[in-house]
Amino acid sequence: MTEIIHYQNFIANAFVPSDPSIEVRNPANNQLLARVPEASGEQVEAAIAAARHAQKNWAARPAIERAGYLRKIASKVRDNAERLAHLITAEQGKVLGLARVEVNFTADYLDYMAEWARRLEGEVLTSDRVGENIFLLRKPLGVVAGILPWNFPFFLIARKMAPALVTGNTIVIKPSEETPINCFEFARLVAETDLPPGVFNVVSGTGATVGQRLTRHAGVDLISFTGSVDTGSRIMAAAAPNITKLNLELGGKAPAIVLADADLELAVKAVTASRVINTGQVCNCAERVYVERKVADQFIEQMAASMAATRYGDPLAEDDLDMGPLINQAALDKVAQMVRTATGQGAEVVTGGAVAGKGAGFHYQPTVLAGCGSDMAIMRQEIFGPVLPIQIVEDLDEAIALANDSEYGLTSSVYTRSLSAAMRASNELDFGETYINRENFEAMQGFHAGARKSGIGGADGKHGLYEYTHTHVVYIQI
Repeated sequence: MTEIIHYQNFIANAFVPSDPSIEVRNPANNQLLARVPEASGEQVEAAIAAARHAQKNWAARPAIERAGYLRKIASKVRDNAERLAHLITAEQGKVLGLARVEVNFTADYLDYMAEWARRLEGEVLTSDRVGENIFLLRKPLGVVAGILPWNFPFFLIARKMAPALVTGNTIVIKPSEETPINCFEFARLVAETDLPPGVFNVVSGTGATVGQRLTRHAGVDLISFTGSVDTGSRIMAAAAPNITKLNLELGGKAPAIVLADADLELAVKAVTASRVINTGQVCNCAERVYVERKVADQFIEQMAASMAATRYGDPLAEDDLDMGPLINQAALDKVAQMVRTATGQGAEVVTGGAVAGKGAGFHYQPTVLAGCGSDMAIMRQEIFGPVLPIQIVEDLDEAIALANDSEYGLTSSVYTRSLSAAMRASNELDFGETYINRENFEAMQGFHAGARKSGIGGADGKHGLYEYTHTHVVYIQI
């Protein structure tokens, strides 16, 4: 991208003039890409008002008609897939292959949620009374505020918008100020369809301004947020006076348990894939490893070799890369500081362990840390970077106990050839998801949800769809 584009907020199917004030830069080389607005209070009010005005008529349409609009948008996404992938890579830093996956997965997700139009179900309940029928209906909540992260910014538009719209809600999206370009380009595609005005709206800005206005607003019926625990906690406080329903996907500190009978080649390949995907900036990727002592030396050696072979750099300047940069300077500084603290506490750098000299971008070397202990911050706090700390354990009992000893509970993984061990771990690990002998990556038909500080509610599949509804029980005495 060479042209500096000035984007505008998208309200009631119109791009609203405003003064762009937020710079968006390429994290691989720090080049300026675009400017986007910091939405004013009046523009946030206008977006919510547009969504509320449109919602009743939108909900009155048959669900299959609402689904048709999702399919139209999915088709637009596919028609623009390569251009969108390049834009995502430029502003977020993920490798181009992963950006392509994100774009195509987004289109597939829109189509998948559209398929639920004829599957939205209520219930008929048995009454205690003669001649009475009890019906449980599912109805839309109203207006949804979708607050997006920067790590998978394009897919998260669909993850929040598609179930909201197919169930009869309208939505106001706030993209991350780090990665708003793809969201405005999505809005351009929406504008090319005949989606009714106000059903889908975009306002950009920081969390301290636009985010607060959305989360404190009495006209918002559901806040769907993906991001950090600290921000999620502030959103809960902001939403409390209005008792606004929340759907929060927050942080993760996913444990990977490698037992002595594991296929080590498979384990190394899967943990590497889970650790370096999007430069480790994924809530559900492996963040810590507990390896059984019998195979610890072999696993650490193979893991170090695999991470050291990871190719990284500027994804739009080099081909066949495994990962790109971190999102910004603050993220780079945080990862570097966490590694310094860990080594100061006795952890050993087996490979990597330093900021990479890769031009003006925010690059950190793929890193493996051995000799880690459960009391170290590197084993307890979310890293969100290409660093893998490893702790040796004596057996599965110890591994499960240490894995569960966390304030997070999003995902986990186990590598073993024993069905008994896999089933026991699945029963005893206190996490929203457990992956057996594979990398950490969820399916759209599953239910992506966590325990403890990893969030409230969840996304995907039937259970994620119904997060966007409330129940209405009707008693009919005849």
